[in-house]
Amino acid sequence: MRVMPIKYHEAEEWLLNIHYAKRLPPITFSFGLFADNILIGILTYGSPVSHTLCEGICGKEYKDNVLELNRLCLLHNRKNEASFLIGNSLKLLPKNKIIVSFADTDMNHHGYIYQATNFIYTGLTEKHSEWRLKGSNLHQKNITIDYSLEERKANPDKFEIVQRTIKHRYIYFLADKKTKKEFHKKLNYKIYKYPKGQNKNYEVGYIPKVQGVLF
Repeated sequence: MRVMPIKYHEAEEWLLNIHYAKRLPPITFSFGLFADNILIGILTYGSPVSHTLCEGICGKEYKDNVLELNRLCLLHNRKNEASFLIGNSLKLLPKNKIIVSFADTDMNHHGYIYQATNFIYTGLTEKHSEWRLKGSNLHQKNITIDYSLEERKANPDKFEIVQRTIKHRYIYFLADKKTKKEFHKKLNYKIYKYPKGQNKNYEVGYIPKVQGVLF
């Protein structure tokens, strides 16, 4: 297996058809997992939508260092594929980054792939709501940029507020030894033991057209 950067359009089809969220998050970096030169998985990183999250991890001083691992899709989800993809993608990212990712309790996920790649577990998020554009895959960040609050409130036939589920929060410090020590010192979350439980698997039921051969 091999991990390499991929283009946005290569990740887009996977995210809209394979990942259970069925919508596009902000994407800064996209990576593909290749086996026998065929794309069998993708992973994306992007700037977190929540400024509160960026500032809340290690304070305002390091808010611009925060990057979210926001999507991971595997065609087969064979043993060690996820951890291999995450571990090798981290090697391709710029250094001095604070990586945050979440495991969705509504999907009965506990974050074993993050545990396998030595992320720090910082507990559960709180419940909160977000705006959705009905019949659209637009992320909340795009909605709040493109449509004013007044417009959203005035058009309940187009916009709705939905409750987001509680998630397990994981953090990884991608930095040299000195900077990593500083990140740990500034961390505002308590570190907990890894959660355990039986993960729920979901059927893909879709074969992506984008499975480009690696040249």
